[in-house]
Amino acid sequence: MSSALHAHAPPVIRAARAEDAPLLALWAIAMARETEHRQLDPDTVAHGVGAVFEQPARGGYFIAERSVGDARVPVGTLMLTHEWSDWRCGNWWWIQSVYVDPAHRRSGVYRALYEHVHALAQGAPDVCGLRLYVERDNANAQYTYVSLGMIDAGYAMYEAEFAAPWTIRGG
Repeated sequence: MSSALHAHAPPVIRAARAEDAPLLALWAIAMARETEHRQLDPDTVAHGVGAVFEQPARGGYFIAERSVGDARVPVGTLMLTHEWSDWRCGNWWWIQSVYVDPAHRRSGVYRALYEHVHALAQGAPDVCGLRLYVERDNANAQYTYVSLGMIDAGYAMYEAEFAAPWTIRGG
């Protein structure tokens, strides 16, 4: 990676728009392939990303952009969802679907996204904190999260996965 890339100003963070959905779906597929070695179904992912824009209560995406010439180019993303905590009488904001374009990694893109949502969460009276989950073997991501002040919450995650509802209905 060139040192010129690291000399760039921090990326600009914006809320994603519905027209970003195809790129967000591509990035979700790439992230699953890289971090979990999973081949996701593109149609399912496209429907899943689109569903967030159709029903914003499900969550929201943020996009990091860098200036390249006179244009702004998307270089990374994350999605926020929320979970009610009766223990804290507030919402946890979950960081999900993190992806940074390989050419822009280790250059402050995720940090800018995280700091943006961290500031939003601290300003929201009903938010009690930020959470995310990470693959056990993804040491680079874990190092990044710790460097931003996050701690290992001490939980293991279990699941019972079902088919996506839209595929059962025939898509």
